[in-house]
Amino acid sequence: MKNLLTKTFTLIFILTSLTLKGQIQPQKPVRIAISGMTHDHIGFILNRKNTTYMTIVGIYEPNSELAERYAGIYHLDKSLIYNNFERMLEQSKPEAVVAFGSIYEHLSVVEACAPRGIHVMVEKPLATTIEAAGKMQDLAEKYKIKLLTDYETSWYPSTAKSWQLVNDSNYVGGIKRVVIHDGHKGPKEIGCSKEFLAWLTDPVQNGGGAIIDFGCYGANLMTYLTRGEKPVSVTAVTRQLKPEVYPKVDDDATIIVSYKNSTCVIQASWNWPFSRKDMEIYGEKGYIIAQNSEEMRIKNQEKQQETQKRVTSKDVTVFEDPFEYFAGVIRGEITMTDYDPYSLKNNVMVVRILDSARESARTGKTIEFQMKP
Repeated sequence: MKNLLTKTFTLIFILTSLTLKGQIQPQKPVRIAISGMTHDHIGFILNRKNTTYMTIVGIYEPNSELAERYAGIYHLDKSLIYNNFERMLEQSKPEAVVAFGSIYEHLSVVEACAPRGIHVMVEKPLATTIEAAGKMQDLAEKYKIKLLTDYETSWYPSTAKSWQLVNDSNYVGGIKRVVIHDGHKGPKEIGCSKEFLAWLTDPVQNGGGAIIDFGCYGANLMTYLTRGEKPVSVTAVTRQLKPEVYPKVDDDATIIVSYKNSTCVIQASWNWPFSRKDMEIYGEKGYIIAQNSEEMRIKNQEKQQETQKRVTSKDVTVFEDPFEYFAGVIRGEITMTDYDPYSLKNNVMVVRILDSARESARTGKTIEFQMKP
């Protein structure tokens, strides 16, 4: 009897150990390749190249001098670097690609990746024109790939908390006005690399200046807060306050996006005295001011005194690493909502808003919003 009990307990221990091992066994890291190195945000991923959730298997960059420079800075294995995109895809066999070239190049990345079933995440915004965004959406839907757009403000705990206060707790009541400020002193003034500056200030490669570079943040956040509400009209004014520095594109933009019951004012500029990404939300019974990634000020009619809050990822559900988020979406561990800040529907809407804003600034007229080109 004693031997039988011993054998039984031993078998139970082995089975339990195997079950627990299976439960905690992590999935294999996602095989990720990089398309382009001219975007200065490339450091975001190269600083994370050794993680449990992704493995960098290839890097495409036709500028050999630039590729050599980054290989030295980030101690990259030079065998990972290719000067031909198609060859990199065929030989490195990635599951996903992240794009760090110009905005104009995003379309060609998706055109190459989608038919191969390779998921894509681009840096904001999704595309330079609504025509390009439409082609990208069609390809993503046809080949059933994930197509995400990455914004710094998507990582902010204050963004997640603002959405929660607006949509889950009804803290401010119905939104009436949102004012969003984004930008810095200017890409040249803050020391962007020559490669980044070359396309960031090109009306074709970037689609515009500050209106695109920073106007996209406000359009993305408002689409998120309103769960994809369609605007009624868009009015925009752009300026060249530093034409000697930025002769081809605007460096200051004000965009007014009108909705049925609310207004969003997007102030995007390369002329702020300091870098900023902040948002003010005013509703029927209160306000939320997200001062930066974590600090907030809130007030409503139930509590007359303004409250200052510091929100971290411990307080709200937010991924502060966009590549971990991307990997989670690919593995099916994360399900995006239709108008999640990274989502395709949100970012097609963003491009439509920016397209209307650019047309309004060009013509001096308010543009009635259209869902189709």
